[in-house]
Amino acid sequence: MINRFRIISMVEGISLLLLLFVAMPLKYGLDYPLAVTVMGWAHGLLFLAYVYLAMTVAEAFRWSQAQLFGAVLLGMLPFGCFLMERRLRRMALQAVSRTG
Repeated sequence: MINRFRIISMVEGISLLLLLFVAMPLKYGLDYPLAVTVMGWAHGLLFLAYVYLAMTVAEAFRWSQAQLFGAVLLGMLPFGCFLMERRLRRMALQAVSRTG
């Protein structure tokens, strides 16, 4: 479950970066609004998957509401996915070491 969330976190974060740094300049710099339409939809769906998986992981690992809020907030910030992935990697390693 954590590894699925790690993957979605990275893909969602990259989609946000593409939306901000590729699609938006194409729309406003080159008058190509389709880029934002396509990338916006993709990012929106990925963000919904991110929030769903964040809630699932939060329940499984008994996160506090503050931890869940922090995870969702990182999903909204450019480059936040990289911080979240680092946290999730540590959690996955701890879970593996506990099961031995």
